[in-house]
Amino acid sequence: MEKKSRREFLRESAAAALGLGAALPMVTSACSGAEAQGQVGAATGSQWGMIIDMEKAKDPAVREACTEACRREHNIPRIDDPKERIRWIWEEEYQHVFPDQVHDHMPEAVKTEPVIVLCNHCTNPPCVRVCPTQATWKRESDGIVMMDMHRCIGCRYCMAACPYGSRSFNWRDPRPFVDTDYEGNFLSEYPTRTRGVVEKCNFCAERIREGLDPACVEAANQVAEGAMIFGDVTDPNSEISRVLQSQATMSRRVSLGTGPNVFYLV
Repeated sequence: MEKKSRREFLRESAAAALGLGAALPMVTSACSGAEAQGQVGAATGSQWGMIIDMEKAKDPAVREACTEACRREHNIPRIDDPKERIRWIWEEEYQHVFPDQVHDHMPEAVKTEPVIVLCNHCTNPPCVRVCPTQATWKRESDGIVMMDMHRCIGCRYCMAACPYGSRSFNWRDPRPFVDTDYEGNFLSEYPTRTRGVVEKCNFCAERIREGLDPACVEAANQVAEGAMIFGDVTDPNSEISRVLQSQATMSRRVSLGTGPNVFYLV
């Protein structure tokens, strides 16, 4: 059988995705075949979630600790051009994060307050539905929206489908921009990516497997205890469930029906 060119494959994939009522990109994350089938992580039926204390996250030291810990853990490149920047966790102004909560009488200072944002690991992730190669999928075991960089063909359907802007595309080889030690070695064993693939936060699936909190959570709480809480939102005895039940929180654009699992303590 004659091999198809990359362009032909992309064209046919786009047509198939649109025919299914889909629309957009893909990404990656180190994972074994077992993980791809949802066999690694918490017990079946659980859902990892995160709470970010917005008041404590106003401290720039908390936000910097989060982003730098994530950068080291996942070999995220430092690219200054905002059009090519790779972001797993970052900060944006309140008015952009919660546009449906902004009104004409809100103080300008509140509108511009920095808010930590990342992939929301949605209960109903639109990015998964539009991926023609299943490069991104939701793990049945714990609800994490994963990425397989080897399957990603760079069509960016997932990027267009994500209403939170949580995915980044590698327009160039990112490895020359990754931090290294004095001997030129990457700071983490996490696989580096290549040009032409999408990537995003994976809730530190590789750390969860070892019974650890995500790197951002660990780093943030070292600066301000309780700045971030991570756990199983389906477990009524977990800390995150207790906080969600006892304190006021909100999540992003809930009207879209995606079911975000990152919550903000207000």
